[in-house]
Amino acid sequence: MQIILAIIIGTLFGFVLHRVGASNPQRIIDMLRLKDFHLMKAILFGIAVASSILFVGMSFGIIESSHLSVKASYWGVIIGGLILGLGWAIGAYCPGTGVAALGDGRKDAIFFVLGGFVGALIYMLVFSSVKSSGLLESILGGKSTLALTQSSYPALIHTMPGIAVALVIAIIFGLIAWLLPKSAS
Repeated sequence: MQIILAIIIGTLFGFVLHRVGASNPQRIIDMLRLKDFHLMKAILFGIAVASSILFVGMSFGIIESSHLSVKASYWGVIIGGLILGLGWAIGAYCPGTGVAALGDGRKDAIFFVLGGFVGALIYMLVFSSVKSSGLLESILGGKSTLALTQSSYPALIHTMPGIAVALVIAIIFGLIAWLLPKSAS
């Protein structure tokens, strides 16, 4: 049943990516060049809505916090994030938009997705060297949350409930999305 739900949610996510223009590399390039804010508005609004639903659902017990996995902070994640950002700027795709573009029939997305698989294979082959390098040692508290949640992870801000922080961030992201113009001109 979980695989069917994953396929349905993934299909809906890909459909939404296509509808907002995220499977079009020119829209991504225009967003990164701060020429067209349509895609940025959609991303920020999506984060605002999803985080609100998630934390309100957790507060009312509809969503169990045990289903969430908090990832540890370590230098490898920071370096990997920089590589992902660089790849996004060069290729005009991130992993999700690349797969959506592949589903959209874009030929350049074939090379992007295949490149992702090659990168994953290379990482798998050199993982033991990376692990022994210290890049995977926890930093900044390791597995921790920003504020107090129902999970067993320590919070960086001990005085605020997670729902309050999440809703404030969601409101800020929503306001930014609402106030951004559609384009820079």
